[in-house]
Amino acid sequence: MSFTTRPELTGTFGMVTSTHWLASAAGMKMLEAGGNAFDAAVAAGMVLTVVEPHLNGLLGDMPALVWPAGTDAPVMICGQGTAPAAATVAHYRAEGLDLIPGSGLLATVIPGAFDAWMVMLRDHGQMELRDVLAPAIHYAGAGHPILARAAGVIADHADLFRKEWPSSARVWLPGDAPPPPGGLFRNPDLAATLTRFCDEGAGPASREARIDAARRAFYSGFVAEAIDDYLRDACVMDGTGQRRRGVLTGADMAAWQATTEPALAGEYHGWRVWKGGFWTQGPALLQCLNILRHTGIEATGPREAEFLHLVVEAMKLGFADREAYYGDPLHAAIPGERLLSDSYAGERAALIGPWASLEQRPGRVPGLEHLADAFVARAARATPKGTGAGGGEPTMAHLHPSEGDTVHLDVVDRWGNMVSATPSGGWLQSNPVIPGLGVPLNSRAQMFWLDEGLPTTLAPGRRPRTTLTPSMARAPDGTRLAFGTPGGDSQDQWQLILLLHLVHHGMSLQESIDAPLVLSGHLQSSFYPRAADPGALLAEPGFDPGTIQTLRARGHRVTEAEPWSLGRLTAAAQGPDGILRAAATPRLMQAYAVGR
Repeated sequence: MSFTTRPELTGTFGMVTSTHWLASAAGMKMLEAGGNAFDAAVAAGMVLTVVEPHLNGLLGDMPALVWPAGTDAPVMICGQGTAPAAATVAHYRAEGLDLIPGSGLLATVIPGAFDAWMVMLRDHGQMELRDVLAPAIHYAGAGHPILARAAGVIADHADLFRKEWPSSARVWLPGDAPPPPGGLFRNPDLAATLTRFCDEGAGPASREARIDAARRAFYSGFVAEAIDDYLRDACVMDGTGQRRRGVLTGADMAAWQATTEPALAGEYHGWRVWKGGFWTQGPALLQCLNILRHTGIEATGPREAEFLHLVVEAMKLGFADREAYYGDPLHAAIPGERLLSDSYAGERAALIGPWASLEQRPGRVPGLEHLADAFVARAARATPKGTGAGGGEPTMAHLHPSEGDTVHLDVVDRWGNMVSATPSGGWLQSNPVIPGLGVPLNSRAQMFWLDEGLPTTLAPGRRPRTTLTPSMARAPDGTRLAFGTPGGDSQDQWQLILLLHLVHHGMSLQESIDAPLVLSGHLQSSFYPRAADPGALLAEPGFDPGTIQTLRARGHRVTEAEPWSLGRLTAAAQGPDGILRAAATPRLMQAYAVGR
């Protein structure tokens, strides 16, 4: 085993790994108190909304894969809210928009994360809501040492908050000044909001009924009322630099709830891999694995140019199909069977040559060729990066201290219960704070298009095709794995590389996470202003200079990233012998795995 930045944890009791050490510790506290992986995940997830407010929030979104012990496969809890009833293309076009802004009130959908957490706790957990929320309430009320990057985001947006979003200034600028990095930061309004969920559930007799009471308080009670009251009159600056009103109402929230659905599964070299449905980008990872099965990638080394070339070219093909064909299967016909078929993968793999492709090449699905043509046309008019007030998702490659991404957590307990969850949205820079709640709305609607006739066209009741994409897998020996990363469009790029390291290179979890990563800029961004940079490839230091030279000779436009700047992968596993393992990235120096 090679040197790693930190030990891969092993034990038999439980493992919690997340993008912030306080969240991991809070999850472990639940396991120590007799809770299971689902209790631990909810506790950790709620803490993440407090300590990483620039990367996720209470009014955000969350898909979560849950794998109860003794079951054959995980299921997906969908915490991705839908577009409001008044969110029509005609209305947005009448507002002078060609693209949905990356921030502001028109960028929001129904908040979905909270209900997903509550469904997980009610249906799979065993602890009381008050106990699970206690760590988050503590860190919101008593304070936590604010991350330097969170403080940086606040400082970068301080003038916007003061001039345009005064409700945000009251929360994020205590004493009318950005908090100092590492200083104790409190959000008493958020502490009161979380406490009220517990108080609203104090009456009912059963644990499940108390959780449902908190859900009602959110979606038809005081949270929905606060959002409805604010949005009735608010007209605030958005990511285009214009002031606009929103369309979300309390009635929209009351009509929505999180759902549970089967996860999509794929096979690769004896492994079984599970991802979210086509309303996520998750199937793109399954498509990439299918393509790579036809390339001979198993004969390449992890730092060889050929390995990286095959991975990047497969991603270009898989993600082109994502842009052309993915969307909410409840509202559009998605050719999923064709996209995930082995015959189709073989056709796609044949397109990979010795040189880097600079084209966007979605497949030609019979009867849906117009969707491929529409994507190619959209990509041709992709605009340069530049996100305006508040910005889109600040996706990962941390070349500036205020940039961020999302959050992630993985949990496995001694019984074999597992969770992989990727909460996001409701970033402090995405929207003004809702007065009294201490948190802002999400901006996930920016993933819709305002072009008619697409699977991702804005429509009432439709889920945006999200980038959030947790993962689970089972190895040939029966080892079960939960893994994921923040990073917007980058998430399945890095998860694909991690999985290939495990399957083909015999790496441990920590070795695969520590290994240098690449990031393709070729893919069209899911975030405003929907930029693309054909052929661009960002590579961390750690690859041999000859590898980089070969990639450039083959047409990849390689730029060297700052050291340890790509990816925030975490992973947790259970072996067939019952031994548990966990690992977390050293990047950003805040993710941690804990366990015993």
